[in-house]
Formats: sequence, structure tokens, C-alpha cells
Amino acid sequence: MAEPTDEEVVTTAAEAAEGLIFARFKQSNVKDLDVTVTFEDGVLDVDVYINAPDDADDADAVAEEAARTAQEAVDELFAAADDA
Repeated sequence: MAEPTDEEVVTTAAEAAEGLIFARFKQSNVKDLDVTVTFEDGVLDVDVYINAPDDADDADAVAEEAARTAQEAVDELFAAADDA
């Protein structure tokens, strides 16, 4: 399998982050959400912002976990390409 495209990397990371966020919070409790993913020159950058007023204490921790999950998903994507 060929190396993933930049678009595949970005999509994989964003979907993984959003999936984790909505596994932790009910969608109706999330007032605002921003997942920004860039992949340039082999460098992945993931920024996650969550505004969940009812769970404000947990929102920062979940945002950090979502960013890590996005990075892990991209690592798995590249590992799968290497194994193929």
C-alpha cells in the first residue's frame, strides 16, 4: 500500500478526534467544537478546542486526549501502509 495522502492523514486525525469527543460528551452538551489538523512536510499538528459548559472541568482533558487519539490514529494509518 502506498503512503497515505495528506488528505487521508488529515481526515483520519479529525475523525478520530471527533469520535473520541462524542464518545465522552453528548453532542447536545457541546456548545462549540474546533478540531484543526494540519499535515505538512511529514509533521502532524492537531489542535482541539471544546466548549462543553456542563462539563467544563473535563473539556480540557478530553481535548488533550482527543489530540493524542488523532495522532495515534495517524500512526496506525502509516503502520498499516508499511505492513502492506
